[in-house]
Amino acid sequence: MTGRTPRSRAYAPDPAAPGRCCDMPGCGAPGEYRAPKSRDNLQEYWWFCLEHVRAYNASWDFYKGMSAAEIERQMRADTGWQRPTWPLGRLGAATWEDELLRDPLNILERGARRPGHPAERQQMPAELREPMAALGLDWPVTLDALKARYKELAKRHHPDANGGDRGAEERLKTINLAYAAVRDRLAAEPALRATG
Repeated sequence: MTGRTPRSRAYAPDPAAPGRCCDMPGCGAPGEYRAPKSRDNLQEYWWFCLEHVRAYNASWDFYKGMSAAEIERQMRADTGWQRPTWPLGRLGAATWEDELLRDPLNILERGARRPGHPAERQQMPAELREPMAALGLDWPVTLDALKARYKELAKRHHPDANGGDRGAEERLKTINLAYAAVRDRLAAEPALRATG
């Protein structure tokens, strides 16, 4: 059996009351009931007597002065206990593939290559390492493979496909910059393009 709280009734005085007078001006009764000072700081309290806390609670409106959009935002935040949330599936295979299973040192791929493999012969230019990692591609790359990967990532991370998510928008900006850097480099130096 669980123990009972020392305050068994809602109108019983708060056991944590500081033992001071009611905060209502002109009232000398003991302030045994707490009430939040504002919606911005729910941890600071006024201490009132029973009569004044009832009057304060009757006039309290948490949403007073908020627009409809602010009320909606507050209610949505409250449903998740003020923690960030996202739709199911948003952190699924796409995130695992792009973020957690990336092999920037190509350790896994090198083990599968035979000596003399074309990728072993041609080194990736240093300035393309970061863009290629952002696109999740290995060097060397064909222009067709680059375009196909860009279309796939752009479709996956477009804000319209992600409910206006700011993180997806930032990821798309990174993808666009990476694609432009690799495309421009391949166009400038055809010898860098892989043949197959």
